[in-house]
Amino acid sequence: MELLLSLAIGVLTASGLWLLFRPRTFQVILGLSLLSYAVNLFIVAAGRLRSDAPPIIGKDTASADPALYADPLPQALVLTAIVISFATTALLLVVLLASRGLTGTDHVDGEDGEA
Repeated sequence: MELLLSLAIGVLTASGLWLLFRPRTFQVILGLSLLSYAVNLFIVAAGRLRSDAPPIIGKDTASADPALYADPLPQALVLTAIVISFATTALLLVVLLASRGLTGTDHVDGEDGEA
């Protein structure tokens, strides 16, 4: 499971960086989205990969071993990051449409790239 998650984080990071250096604005926005997905997966992986453990310690267990439970903090952080990245992506898409309407091109540098 850790190998698969590590590969997914690596592929998302590499794809996001490759798209981030592209000349078109939409590709840059997709690259930022892929990078945020990679960071979200990394944060979840940092909080111990436990799918069979409850995230909250009950009241009846006075001296519970924390290694038997999942850490809820990374899950909460990722949930917040997903909401923020969705709002940021929506804002960037609106700015992209306004910029394309004003300039007539969606290149990052404002040029068509045809020389």
